[in-house]
Amino acid sequence: MNTDREEVRLILTTDFSNRAIAGLVGRSPNTIKKHRARVADANLDWDEVNNLDDNHIKSLLKRPRGNETGKREPDMAYIHSQLLLPGITLQMLWEDYCLDESSSAYCYSSFTERYRIYKKSLGLSMRQTYKAGEVAFVDFAGTRVPYYPAGRLKKLAEVFVGVLGASKLTFASACESQGLADWIDAHNRMYFYFGGVPQLTVPDNLKAAVIKPGSEPQLNRTYQEMAAHYGTVIVPARVRHPQDKAHAEIGVQLVTRWIVQRLRKRKFFSIQEINDAIADLLEELNRKPFQKLPGSRRELFELVEKPHLTLLPAALYEPTSAWVAAQTVKSDYHVYVEKHYYSVPYQLVGTKVEARTTHKTVEVFSAGKRVATHVKSDLAGGHTTLPEHQPVAHRRYAEQTPEYFRAWAAEVGDATVRFVEHQLTRTPHPMPGIRVCSSLKNLARSYGTERLEAACDRAGRIGSLTLKSLRSILRRNLDVINEPSLTVQGQLPLHHNVRGPGYYAQEG
Repeated sequence: MNTDREEVRLILTTDFSNRAIAGLVGRSPNTIKKHRARVADANLDWDEVNNLDDNHIKSLLKRPRGNETGKREPDMAYIHSQLLLPGITLQMLWEDYCLDESSSAYCYSSFTERYRIYKKSLGLSMRQTYKAGEVAFVDFAGTRVPYYPAGRLKKLAEVFVGVLGASKLTFASACESQGLADWIDAHNRMYFYFGGVPQLTVPDNLKAAVIKPGSEPQLNRTYQEMAAHYGTVIVPARVRHPQDKAHAEIGVQLVTRWIVQRLRKRKFFSIQEINDAIADLLEELNRKPFQKLPGSRRELFELVEKPHLTLLPAALYEPTSAWVAAQTVKSDYHVYVEKHYYSVPYQLVGTKVEARTTHKTVEVFSAGKRVATHVKSDLAGGHTTLPEHQPVAHRRYAEQTPEYFRAWAAEVGDATVRFVEHQLTRTPHPMPGIRVCSSLKNLARSYGTERLEAACDRAGRIGSLTLKSLRSILRRNLDVINEPSLTVQGQLPLHHNVRGPGYYAQEG
């Protein structure tokens, strides 16, 4: 049951008192008395009232407002645009409103009530108010634009979106990826398009901007350096709080609807072609009139927001280096930077380090101090290891190469060289020989290089170039015993028991 309709019916069709009607509809007798007078002033019977909808009946009963009270209605669109300026308050605007004609002006409470009603009529997207030059919201659109580079398969271009908080001026630009380099380049383009820089820049929590989200988010170092270059402050939106970047969400919707979807039937061959097409549609979007506000984004920007943006620096930000997210050094004392592994001092295992890359070098920092510098490598999955970063045992093992053992054997002697060469070449791969040579060095440390050379010489003369024979010779001191020459005898000695060729010629 509609209470207003039932109240009017009782007033027009019964002789009930105000108190009786108040008890039936749950209102005070004084309210019924006022409503009875307004129904009488309308000079309508019940049949006419019953044909009206609920909104008309409600307007019949409520107190006359606006011009019916003789008060002068303020220009709410103008007041809303003035509140975008820094330092302007409703109190100041009400005082200016009263100066024109105080007798016909609303009191301050009625003035602010009407502004609240007007603000609600603008829709949810306009309830957050930002001062001119205060903030820009940035994000990537969910819908991507396909393009076909020459001689390649289809690729998808990301669409970057930036929206100023006060004027809603929108920027859009296509880029190859959501990576850090494209993220920075998109900001350069956006600030150049705005012709200035806002005080705050509010991104989403993508990896190019925020390394670690939370109550105290950790920003990407390169992104921080860009913000310092332009004089803006990065304030990431809270995770799962879309209201923190409502303007970006709406900007993404507008760009998707008025730009991306209108490009879906066109075929592009480069990012530049996409950006040329976006530029025309973007200006059309910004000059499109507001639905519930006077003017357009472009007009509001030029009038209100542009004068309050910080001037652009002399040059756009060009990162000379890029910071990689902090990572914990694993047990192999290497860090992963751009698909390659680089060593750090083994003492840093288990601690967190940061890496910075340039075109030619990779630098690793621990607690703000540089601990390693490497020449940048493009070998995906490869390793770059500096000997000074290794433990002593690992360094010695890493030094064990065929060239290393050949050079060491040459310092010991020719017999050792022959022994080492035999070990390194007896199999297709030198690894088994390297292990034998490593044990050979241990024998040199235990018995000395002179005895090792003599043992290798004896092993060569008996034709047994094995580690087992070498150990046996050294353990039994055979390398130091003076034995007769082991040369092969060419002719048997004369002896009466030896039968000669004559014996066999005479058949015994």
